[in-house]
Amino acid sequence: MDQKEILKFCIEKGLLIDKEVLNLLSDTKDIESVQLVMEKIRECTKSRIITKSLLENNKEIVKDLVLDLPKESQEKLEKLKIKLGIEIEISKKISENSPSEEIILKNTPLLSSKDFVSSKESPDYTSIIHQEERKKDIIESEENKKVIVLSKKQPLIKKIEVGDFVKNLRNRFSEMKEILQEHRDLNDLVSINKLSSQSKKVSIIGMVSQKKVTKNKNLMFEVEDLTGKIKVIINQNKPEIYALAEEISLDTILGFSGFGDQNIFFVNNIILPDISPLEKKHSPIEEYALFIGDLHYGSKLFMEENFKKFIRYINGEVSNTNLDQIKKIKYLFILGDVVAGVGNYPSQQKDLYVEDIEEQFQGLANLLGKIRKDIQIIISPGNHDGVRLMEPQPPLDEKYAWPLYNLKNLIFTPNPSYVNIGADKRLNFSGFDVLTYHGFSYAYYANNIPSLIEKGLNAPDKIMIYLLKNRHLAPTNSSVQYFPHKIDELLIKKVPDIFVSGHTHKMEVSSYKGVLIISTSTWEQETSYNKRKGNTPDFCKVPMLNTKTRSIKILDFE
Repeated sequence: MDQKEILKFCIEKGLLIDKEVLNLLSDTKDIESVQLVMEKIRECTKSRIITKSLLENNKEIVKDLVLDLPKESQEKLEKLKIKLGIEIEISKKISENSPSEEIILKNTPLLSSKDFVSSKESPDYTSIIHQEERKKDIIESEENKKVIVLSKKQPLIKKIEVGDFVKNLRNRFSEMKEILQEHRDLNDLVSINKLSSQSKKVSIIGMVSQKKVTKNKNLMFEVEDLTGKIKVIINQNKPEIYALAEEISLDTILGFSGFGDQNIFFVNNIILPDISPLEKKHSPIEEYALFIGDLHYGSKLFMEENFKKFIRYINGEVSNTNLDQIKKIKYLFILGDVVAGVGNYPSQQKDLYVEDIEEQFQGLANLLGKIRKDIQIIISPGNHDGVRLMEPQPPLDEKYAWPLYNLKNLIFTPNPSYVNIGADKRLNFSGFDVLTYHGFSYAYYANNIPSLIEKGLNAPDKIMIYLLKNRHLAPTNSSVQYFPHKIDELLIKKVPDIFVSGHTHKMEVSSYKGVLIISTSTWEQETSYNKRKGNTPDFCKVPMLNTKTRSIKILDFE
């Protein structure tokens, strides 16, 4: 591996590396493995200067970080582990006849590759056998991992061009077309450019690019696919279809059945890419998952004492509580706006108790660090958390949120994200697929869709159901700023078992076609913004899901 690549990586991450370690790492051809090791060493030691003495003084940390890496990384790092001289201890009973007998195996500690080659000791075949056993243990633990992030990390586009948006929209259309083609009501499906010069009964799939009311009070859409455009008429004399058409937002991709020619298409039915009824899953073992969001740590209105009481509760430190139930809490989802951030709106500084974003994350890390380590915390960003506003958002930026990265039971995900919890191959249970989305797009639909306007953001579950019906978290392009990856991460291609959001500060629990819908409350007192918008927040409410019975209990720390 070229030393220049290592040095370039170190410069990007603000690291200094001495020549001895540089030479050691450059012997491996796997740059990803090297980067993983260096980043983990920095996280664990909090040192930005990587020297040989740093490795020697932190042998246990280096050992733990390597053995905690995923199976794939373990395999890539086999040679590097030998070069770093990482000490591996494996205890194994030899036989049932001697249950107390154990073998403790150790590699030569912190030898250079030269020292290892010149060693006159005979090969330790027993050590090799036990290293294979260790690999087996790692594989088994991966297979039964309780939290798996399903969303793949998207490659960064260095410079956004118009063509990137075109690719994104084309991909979205193709993916949505596949979903719509599964619906039985789309008979005799044709592309728009294949419509005959004579009127025929057919079906088309298209994206709504324009929407208006005609002089005759009919609704007229301009609809386009990858082959062309056509005007679509929804007659007011068909009240059910007309009411459905009123709910359609721009850029939504739909199916239309009816009759028409090359110039105009008259609609008899509108087919949404809606989800099919989902069979409800039940875990074979009883565990609990909690859902919170919108902490806004650093705000003068952050309800810190209430949050501390929540932490004491899940740690089993509150009297007169069901300790057996509390011990079964295994998952905590935090749905963005974890800190108040800086510069999110004019004059925000006057509303802040902590004015530096790194200090906000440090204070939050101090709180979350008090939570039991057997609880997996799945955390995703929101619009206040110092990451880009364009969606999909990457995980919390380590540049600012580095204190959180030092907590071993935190799992960082992008926004939106798919996460699987509770899977267990030994019990033949596939786990629950959880779709997490902060919910920044919700205000647009609360203000523009007729059936959602009355209650607005005070009924986030209705907005979430609307988006499930349209199979997209932001079907109208202007409802969010979006980053044009080739794959549209805002499209709901996979139907989740649980759909959970934050942002609205309103707690709701609902269900739609077997999908459990959860909107989280806030830990920030009512703001002037909430009052102006007519939003009525819920405070310090925590939905607790029993994964075996699917029952929901609301914990109230207000």
